[in-house]
Amino acid sequence: MATTPGPRALWLVRHAESQGNLADARAADVGAQRLELDIRDPDVPLSATGRGQAEALGAWLRDLPAEQRPTALLSSPFTRAADTATVAVQAGGLDLPIRFDERLRERDFGAFDGMTRAGIRAEYPQEAQRRDLLGKFYYRPPGGESWADVALRVRSVLATAELRYTGERLMVVSHQAVILVFRYVLEELTERELLDIDRSEQIANSSVTRYESGADGTLQLAGANAVGHLTSADETVTEEFDASRA
Repeated sequence: MATTPGPRALWLVRHAESQGNLADARAADVGAQRLELDIRDPDVPLSATGRGQAEALGAWLRDLPAEQRPTALLSSPFTRAADTATVAVQAGGLDLPIRFDERLRERDFGAFDGMTRAGIRAEYPQEAQRRDLLGKFYYRPPGGESWADVALRVRSVLATAELRYTGERLMVVSHQAVILVFRYVLEELTERELLDIDRSEQIANSSVTRYESGADGTLQLAGANAVGHLTSADETVTEEFDASRA
């Protein structure tokens, strides 16, 4: 009997807490229009808490039975995701090469990079109105990407996975919006269903959303936004937004 193309399991891991998450939370607390960050978004590092979260992820992977651990690992090249993957592999003592794929990068906010929602409404009132009209899924910031644009990247990654990772247990380390869009594609959600999930549940840093191959060979959701590996290690569970969650 032929093997169904694609991975037999897919784990989506949000990067651990970053300095950008902390800057976004501080800006929200004081109503600032911009984040206090002096580096570009791809270079934002993990916070001290984030490194602990990544280590807890690695320890959890190490303690899994060998037949349940990931056999392949893809990561966004952005520092906060790359370091989450690297720390987890090192902490887990795993012989697991990391492949970096720019299609897993954070959504591009274009002209809004480093701005808060309050700042966008103050500096770009017409764009804020256009975003309200089009809705979050289809709105594209000037020079940036919509969630629909991210869906094209996600579909491309999944097509590659069908060719390269058949039979593998594939772990992907990426970003909040990207993981939500993976759910949109894999579960064939509507725009409304996706945005309902986004409104009702924040994806925790270093959380695991897991899919397993069903009887028909397709990937089925087996667990979303799991953080048991963090709580069992007494690591802080954080759910800060990614910057400019517009």
